[in-house]
Amino acid sequence: MQFCSKVLQTLDGKSEKIDTNSEDEWRVLNELRFSCMNIILAAATRFDIVQFQALELPARHNFNDADWFNFRHEVDHYVTQIVLDNAPRNRSGSVAMLPRTKEQIRTYIAGLRRCIEEATMDEGKREALLKKLDALEKELEKRRVNMMTVALIAYAVWQVPNDVWGSYDVMNKLLSNVMHTVAEAKAEEDQIKQIAPMDAPKALTPPKKATPRDDWARPRATGSTETDWASAGDEDPAF
Repeated sequence: MQFCSKVLQTLDGKSEKIDTNSEDEWRVLNELRFSCMNIILAAATRFDIVQFQALELPARHNFNDADWFNFRHEVDHYVTQIVLDNAPRNRSGSVAMLPRTKEQIRTYIAGLRRCIEEATMDEGKREALLKKLDALEKELEKRRVNMMTVALIAYAVWQVPNDVWGSYDVMNKLLSNVMHTVAEAKAEEDQIKQIAPMDAPKALTPPKKATPRDDWARPRATGSTETDWASAGDEDPAF
């Protein structure tokens, strides 16, 4: 849930600088929203958050304000329930890994380095991404690896436009392997600890559907700006 909040906070920060009266800038905002939606749904799939998986990614050419506001409304509704449900459970956000597991992840990181070095991107961006991989390798030196740190580093790589990569499929596979390996290590750790069973969390309920508003869907900007109901937060990763 922290990952989801970080992504939304980053978008809110970017949105504050966009003049929605300009059609060109509104298109940039719409592109950022679509990317944000895609990333959150991808993370939900990876972490098996069933309620989020039920939310569909609309076709890019049909994506509009109504799609975004409906998505944001449902995500906020589910996130609130999940955070409140898990607050008293105090589950650890880190995992201890065997040396061979860490070595496997380092192999994936080496592949990601090659992908970044061969990509056609600004040198400043390339250097920033390589530093994030340095941070990921440093994280592996710890006794327990922070899963949120891994997720945020993966997010920073995933948000790079597809067309800069020599092979997006190779990069995506390597990054997915990192996330999958961390998730497997956590599952094995929890099984070994034989965590005492807890009361099952209450089933998440969808938000009540409001009467559709046609004025939310627009072909271009009408002067509206991003609302500030989710803009609070600490420093965010950059798109």
